Parts: sequence; C-alpha cells; structure tokens
Amino acid sequence: MCEMMYNGDMKLLKKLFYAIIFLIMFCCAGVLFLALSPDLTQKISTVLYGEEGPEAYMRKQASAGDGEGVNRLDGAVVPGNDSGVAEGVLASEGSAGYVAPLRGSLKLPDQVSGKNGYEPVNGDGEELGDDQADALGTQLGAGVTGDGLSFDARFYPYYHMLNDRMQHLYRQIYANALELNTSFAPVEQVNTAQLKNVFEAVCNDHPEIFWLEPAYACKYRSDDICVEMTLRYNRTAQNLEQSKAEFTAEAEKILVRARSFGDDREKEEYVHDALLEKADYAVSAAMNQSAYSALVNGDTVCAGYSKAFQYLLRELGIPCYYCTGYSGQDHAWNIVAVDGEYRNVDVTWDDTDPSTYDYYNKTDADFVGTHVRTGLSIYLPACGQGYSGEDGSSVPGNGTVAGITLNPEPQEPLTWEPGAGLGSRNKVTVSGGDTCDLGAAGLTAGMVESSMKEYYEDCLEQMVDQGSGQKAFDNIVPKYVLREVEKAYGTGAYQKGYVEEGLEKLKLKNFAIQIQVEELGGNYYRLYHNIYTW
Repeated sequence: MCEMMYNGDMKLLKKLFYAIIFLIMFCCAGVLFLALSPDLTQKISTVLYGEEGPEAYMRKQASAGDGEGVNRLDGAVVPGNDSGVAEGVLASEGSAGYVAPLRGSLKLPDQVSGKNGYEPVNGDGEELGDDQADALGTQLGAGVTGDGLSFDARFYPYYHMLNDRMQHLYRQIYANALELNTSFAPVEQVNTAQLKNVFEAVCNDHPEIFWLEPAYACKYRSDDICVEMTLRYNRTAQNLEQSKAEFTAEAEKILVRARSFGDDREKEEYVHDALLEKADYAVSAAMNQSAYSALVNGDTVCAGYSKAFQYLLRELGIPCYYCTGYSGQDHAWNIVAVDGEYRNVDVTWDDTDPSTYDYYNKTDADFVGTHVRTGLSIYLPACGQGYSGEDGSSVPGNGTVAGITLNPEPQEPLTWEPGAGLGSRNKVTVSGGDTCDLGAAGLTAGMVESSMKEYYEDCLEQMVDQGSGQKAFDNIVPKYVLREVEKAYGTGAYQKGYVEEGLEKLKLKNFAIQIQVEELGGNYYRLYHNIYTW
C-alpha cells in the first residue's frame, strides 16, 4: 500500500517538473521571438499603453493623483497636501501664516453649494525623443524674454513667491502673452511641474490678460525638461484691440463712480455691489475663467467674478489677490488688503437673490468651514493678520506667528484658556544649527522638543490626553524647529504630522486650531496650542 502511494507521488512530481521545464522553455522562446520581431513588440505595447508608450503611460497614471500628494508628470510625488508646488519653484518655503483646514470639515450652505466653476491650470505634455528635442531647440527662439520688467509686491504676490529663475520664466510667459506669441523655448531650464506652477502664477497675477486661456501645452525631453511651451488664447484675441476697448469701457463704468469715494472700504463695497449687479452666475458662460466674461459678457462663474474684482480693485490702488482652492469643488475667491487688514471676499457666493455680504471681508476663521486654499494660494497672506500697506509684508498681531484662529463656530469665538502646569514636562536634549542658550531662556534640556518628530509626538500625546472640545496645551522648541513648525502649518503638513492620528484616536472628524508663539530668549520659543475638536 505504501509503495503504491510512493509511486503515485513520484509520478505527480515528475509531471510537475516537466510542466515547469516546458513553461520556462515557452517563455524563453516567446522572449526570443519578440526580440526578433520588433513590429509585433510595438503592437503589443500600443495595445497595453497606447501610442505614447509605457513610460508616458505611467506618467499619466501617476499624474491622476489620489489626494495624498501631488504627482508630477515624471511620476514623482511632491509632498505637502494640496500645495502642488514643485521643488525649485519658491523663493522661500516659509508660509504667510495660513493654516489649511481639513476638507472633511467643510459644511456648505445650500444656497451657495455648487456655485463654483474655477478650472485649475491645465498643461498638456508631449514627450519627444532626444534627437527631436535637440532639433526643436535649435529652431525655436525665446520670443519676448520680458527682461527689465518688474512687478510691485503689493499687487503681484505670485511673482514674488518665485525664485529668480522662475521669475525669469514668469516674465517671459507674461511678455509673450502680451504679444500674442504662441510657441517659444523656455529661457530657463524647467521641468513640467515647475512650468505649471509658473504659468499658474502668471494667470493668478494678471486678470487684465483676459485673452490668455488657463491652459498651455509643452514638449519635453525624456528627462522631463521642457523644450517648447505653447500658449492658448480665447476668441477675444482675434480682434484684441477692440476686445481691450470693450473691456476697459465696461470696467470704467464701475471705476468712475468708485473713485468718487474717499475711503478704500467704501470703494471696495461699491465695486462688490456693482459687480453683483453687473454679472450673473452661469456655468455655461463663454470664456468664464476670465474677467472679460464678467465685465463685458455679464455671465460668468467664480473665476470670472474673482478676476474682475481683482482687476477693479487693483485699478483703484487696493491690493486684491486671486485665491484658488476647494469649496466642495474647485473654487476661486479673493483676498483684499484694506485698512491694515487682509480679508477674504467671495463675490460669487454673495451673488444670491437677494444679494448678501455673507462672504464679504471675512477672516480665515470665518471661512474655515467652507473654503480651503490650494496650490500657490496657500502662500498668500493669512486673513486675520495685519497689513503694512507699503511692501506687502504681513504684520502678525497678538503674538500669532505660526498660524491663525480657525473657528468652526464663528458666533462663539475661541478664547485662550491656558491650563495648569504649562511647560513643566521633561523630554529631550536640544541640538541643531542655531546657537541656543538654555540658561538665557531659563530652561533645562529636558523641557525642549528638539525635532519635528518629537514635536509631533508631543502634540499627539497632549491632544489625545486633552480629549474633545476646546482645550489648550503647549511645548517648547528651539528656533530651528520653529522654522519647520511655521512651514508645516503654512502648507498643512501638520495635519498628517499629528492631527489626523489624534482625531482617529479620539474618534472625531473635525478640528480648529490656533498657534501662538512666545519668545523665551536664547533662541527658544514656547508654542501655545488652542485646539477645538468635535
């Protein structure tokens, strides 16, 4: 009996062995056949990946994104929540104090839900072989370089977010758009993700270039370096001088009356009301991403309202910025600087029947449940801070440096309620690049969080220990960690750093937070966290 079972097992093993050998031989033959039949290989690749081939196919798949990061055309993920800002673009990674609330905390009123329509900048790409790219590079010129142009920081904040190289490219795009030039070679070496950010900056700063579509095309090498950029224009470019005259005439109908007011607040209010009277919300409006659609055609979406408001206030000498983000869908609104303050204005959402001031001159705290900034707009000034009015710099008030109050219940203002025993915990030893003097700050090494990892761990521990509702806790960091903290709250990275895990452990979904900073001396700072969870 045992011998029969043994013989049966051996036969089964032999069959399995021969099957594996046959499979290996078949695969080898297939590989050899494909290697000797490049046409067939190409056909199979086309079926699987389309005409662009596998590498471009994978880049496209990566660019779809999943909300966890922003994917570049080269497939690399740029960290940082919704910022979408590529490496090598910004002049400084520091934020202006804006703290992005979680999208899951948004609660949109029924009367404005769906009143959006902003279309993010779209860049189509085509990869060229290196020989094609080299040939194209010798044929194309730079068009108009824009050398010698300058832009006032008070009115063109996006330009001043960029480093020198990206500013050079910004000037080139701007100058070529003025001349209606279509295709040109970038004046700086730039990859596809960087080019998209710079083009976005130009569009966001210049509502007066209403003929420029928020879309472009680029051709790039296999290493993702762009060799050609192609601008796209709407129908107003066909008779641009006439279109400019129509645009200016309609704008002047509002501006001539607005100039009669002596106070910037009164001017702003008049423009707000006049624009509501002038334009109607219409998803199907032609050229609805332009100020022209609002001022000349009278039908537009949020992008048109916001660019028209930006243009009109800027003509009155009032800094007004185009702000993009998310409000249930992609959305656009404005940030205005008047009377020493930055405030949010959403003209689109005020255009109801009857019209309102529900979204007029609001702080970020007021907007926490309805608006989330994305893209370069997260680097615009926080609303709720002071405004110098001279050089575009913000002047934080009440010691608020790394953040602003985000209040889910504006009718019940958050208040600072320090708890007992603040700063009494013992933790880790300080190290870093700054010259830090524990004695000058009156501290011991064990009282300091010496890295972002330790800062996040401490915040998580205290957040969970505090529980739900309005709570307060603090910790102490050296200057080099404070810089990272400011960056984390400006880009929203702090959410993944500790807030999301804290909410999960508390079994809650929403939060609001205020960070205040106290200088202790010796390059050490105490961070006060006033947090509200629900």
